[in-house]
Amino acid sequence: MQRLSGIILMAFVILLASSCGNVKNLQYVQGSFDTARLSKVQFTDPVIQTGDLLGITLFSDDASATAAVSGQPIALDIDAKSTKPELFNDNPAKSSTGYLVSHDGFIQLYKIGRIQAAGMSKRQLADTLAGRYVALDLLKNPYVEVRFLNYKVTLVGEVSRPGVYSFPTEKISIFDAIGLAGDITVYGKRDNVMVVREVNGVRQFAQLDLSKPEVFASPYYYLQQNDMVIVDVTKKKAALNDQATVRNITIATSILATIAIFINIFN
Repeated sequence: MQRLSGIILMAFVILLASSCGNVKNLQYVQGSFDTARLSKVQFTDPVIQTGDLLGITLFSDDASATAAVSGQPIALDIDAKSTKPELFNDNPAKSSTGYLVSHDGFIQLYKIGRIQAAGMSKRQLADTLAGRYVALDLLKNPYVEVRFLNYKVTLVGEVSRPGVYSFPTEKISIFDAIGLAGDITVYGKRDNVMVVREVNGVRQFAQLDLSKPEVFASPYYYLQQNDMVIVDVTKKKAALNDQATVRNITIATSILATIAIFINIFN
């Protein structure tokens, strides 16, 4: 009988250990890698969408003409030996505020009016603007830089620090974002991470399995502006939050301990 009680206790301990110590559930990118396929970086320039805030910087060969068409004041340099102001030829006229992409996809720029921006990449919009300045004979050899001022990603669910995060660059992977949020908690599902993305007014959904190397080949591996990342919760946390489950475990433990005591007494 003493031997039986020992077996019961041992089985109970093994049950607890197996339910609480599954390390594989906490690991990323498990298994073998197809390095030939996964080594190719599949990054696509993000597309400008309605509601985006864009920073636009304009350069050209003539600083005074650049300042005139951008609506910005001319930078002046006062020579100590002369009262004649001279233009900073190496300083571009920069936009002091961002350009909001309207609900119909346009931005409004000084001198050239409304320009379709939604649906373009930053490079495409920059080339379009440069071409417009030339076509209207406003600038010679213009060069335009476009960047996102509101490049943000939202992370919710089972991460250590859920919230909205802004990034200085557009090349942000799912692991970059999760790392910034303090990693997925022990109660999060690494094999079931959802990315919600809006493209041209249509909402897209993608399920990523971060425990598999194939995640590197997903078109959603690199996040885009305004993406939402949702980390699902495991049943383990649900069980911990379930008071009935906790009570049942406590009762079962007490019963097993009592059985073991009686077995030892009457042995």
